[in-house]
This record gives sequence, C-alpha cells and structure tokens, in this order.
Amino acid sequence: QVQLVESGGGLVQAGGSLRLSCAASGSIFSINAMGWYRQARGKQRELVASISSVGSTNYVDSVKGRFTISRDNAKNTVNLQMNNLKPEDTAVYYCNADVTVSYSLKVSRYWGQGTQVTVSS
Repeated sequence: QVQLVESGGGLVQAGGSLRLSCAASGSIFSINAMGWYRQARGKQRELVASISSVGSTNYVDSVKGRFTISRDNAKNTVNLQMNNLKPEDTAVYYCNADVTVSYSLKVSRYWGQGTQVTVSS
C-alpha cells in the first residue's frame, strides 16, 4: 500500500501565500510524475501543476508565475508554493503520484485526501 498525506492548506487573504506539502510512504519502489490538482465547488477537478522524476514542470495557465512545484526524491515529497493567491484559487487541493510499487513493480496512481485552500477577497 502507498499513502499520500497532504498538509499546509488554510485561509489566506488575497495576495497572500501558502505552501502545500505532500509526503508519500509505503511500498514504494520509485515515483514517476507527481502533481497537484484542485477542485472548486461545483467544478471539475483540474490539474494545477506537475513535475516529472527529473524535475520537468508543467502548470495550468492560470497559475503560471504565481505557483511553483518542487519535489524531493530522497524524501518522496512534493510541494506547491502558492504566491499572490486570488479568490479564484479557492478549492480543495489534492496531490497525486504515479508510483511503482515494490511488491509488484506495477505503476499505479495514488491520491492524497485533499486539503482546503480558501482565499478571501
């Protein structure tokens, strides 16, 4: 089994910053891509940012220049630094990881439980 645990959400005023963290643990052989998704109330879940195992990054246009994704392969963690937050960034944020599990060497996608980010105007 593999678990992803997120932390760092909360309430912040517009223009403020938050840092989300996600730690993967369990039967991990290796982790390929990691990423952050978000789902606002009444909307579909969308990809916010992703990062490959070698550090290549991808961002949705609405967060470019404001959010930065990073990872620590030694600690199996992925972070999302969010600056200049806007009310439209309000959502539940989920981390995910494409994990090669150690007991089967199969790749599966795992999700965290989600963390609420609320940006007030």
